[in-house]
This record gives sequence, C-alpha cells and structure tokens, in this order.
Amino acid sequence: MITVMRAGPLTTVQDLGRPGYAHLGVPRSGALDGPALRRANAMVGNPPEAAGLETTLMGCSLRFERAARVAVTGASLQGASLQGASLQGASLQGASLQGASFQGASFQGAFSQGVVEVPAGSVLDIGRAATGVRSYIAVAGGIDVEPVLGSRSTDTLSGLGPAKLTDGATLPIGTAGGAAVVEGGSPANHPTELELGVWLGPRDDWYESRELFENPYRVSPMSNRVGCRLAGSALTRTKAGELPSEGVVLGAIQVPADGQPLIFLADHPTTGGYPVIGVVDDVTPLAQARPGTTVRFRALH
Repeated sequence: MITVMRAGPLTTVQDLGRPGYAHLGVPRSGALDGPALRRANAMVGNPPEAAGLETTLMGCSLRFERAARVAVTGASLQGASLQGASLQGASLQGASLQGASFQGASFQGAFSQGVVEVPAGSVLDIGRAATGVRSYIAVAGGIDVEPVLGSRSTDTLSGLGPAKLTDGATLPIGTAGGAAVVEGGSPANHPTELELGVWLGPRDDWYESRELFENPYRVSPMSNRVGCRLAGSALTRTKAGELPSEGVVLGAIQVPADGQPLIFLADHPTTGGYPVIGVVDDVTPLAQARPGTTVRFRALH
C-alpha cells in the first residue's frame, strides 16, 4: 500500500482513459500528458495503460509500506526528497536533484525525471514544479484501484473513477512485472510560447475565424482538466442566435459569450451549446502550459 502524507492541490489517479462512452455522456478522461505517463510506465516495467498519479504544480508526498520502483516524469521539479532511507538503501537512475536530500545528503543539479528505488517505510516527496504543471508518478505494478468502465482514471467533471487524493488516503499497488526501460533524465522542454495546429469547423462561420490566427492568447489561471481557458482579443461574432447543444470532442475550441476561446481537455463534457469554431490537432502541450503561457494558432488544411 501507499499512504498519502500530502495530497497537494490536485493529485489524481490516471491511466490512458475510458474511450468509447461519449454516447453515454462519458468523456475519455485519462492523463493530460499521455506521453509522460507512458514514459513513466516504461521506466518501471509497466504496460502503457497502467494507472499512475498525476500531480498539479505542488506535487505530493507518499509513504511506501513496501519497497517499490518509482518513476517520475512530466514537469521539472524542485525540492524532491526521499526520507527514512539510507543512501545504501536507495538509488537513482537517470535523474538529478536540486534541493533534495537523502537523510541530509544534498545533491547538485535539477530533479527532472528518473527512476527511484524506494525502500519500505520511506516517504517520497515530489516537490513543486519548477517548469511545467503536471508530474506523473508510476509505480512498478501500477496503482491498483478498482476500474470504472474499464479505466482507473479520475474524471473531475463527472466524478467517475477514484476520488482525488486526500491526506491519509491509501492506494494499493499491483504486482510488478515486465522489464524496465530506463531513459535519461534530461530536463523536459516546457516552452513559454506554444503554436497549436487547428482544423476549422464546424461553426467557424459564426465568428471572424481569421482573428483566431492573427491574435496571440494567454493561458488563463482558470484553466483545469476540463478545459484550457484563453485570454486575449475577443473574437468577433458574425451570426446572432443560439445553437442547440451538439457533440464536442477533445481539442474542440468553443467560444462562450465573452468571445474568449476555450479548448476542451481530457475531462471535457460530451455536448455543449456554444459554437465550436475549430479543433486543436494535439492538446498535449497544454498539459504543461502554465498560466500566462502564450498560445498562437496555425490553420491546418
């Protein structure tokens, strides 16, 4: 078992999601940064679909009741530590540390990403994100909570899946298996400006859609797992009236009444009544986009 000593502002169990249920009003959900979770799973010998933990900005702290192999990917971290273990009983592969300690021993460099052998009874503290937003923690054997509709992912909109982590909660670990693929610990690239490809439609004629590509936007602090809210020049509406609710997909760019685009992410609703003027080809970079990050759009043909 894992005991949650510090849950952080938002730490959830995530795997690759529950596709195929949109007709029932259930979004896919799953890790916002899917490649980061897959990489962490590979590093501890898990299959790609194994469940891990997704933290937000301030990390979390976990006590391991038995020895475990743990990988951390995603955001570059500061202040990570492993307590209650001697240097002889713990090792790092493909990771470097800044502000971290093993019973008072300090290390140079930045704790970016790598594999940690955590002895039984130790507390692993995943520090705050120095760059990026979300960290992914994979444990050999996976987080073995009960699946819902074939997935162990927490859906923050519908409430499906396990509840978000709270202090004192416990998590079961599955049986470790497969060979680990240890990757290097070079710092992840989290740029302060993103360019996202967009397929226009189906309601691009409801707004001056060219304005979407002419003006830069900034990621709003109001963003979450449901959607990335943008702030910038309001889009000019060209049609009056209202739309009946219609289906929306991952990456859909919806334009609410204020004219500020909203990009739907993993926990998005499956229907919406505001016009969708386009769909982002790949929303993965938004998983690590901090508030204030500049977003520019590029038309795909």
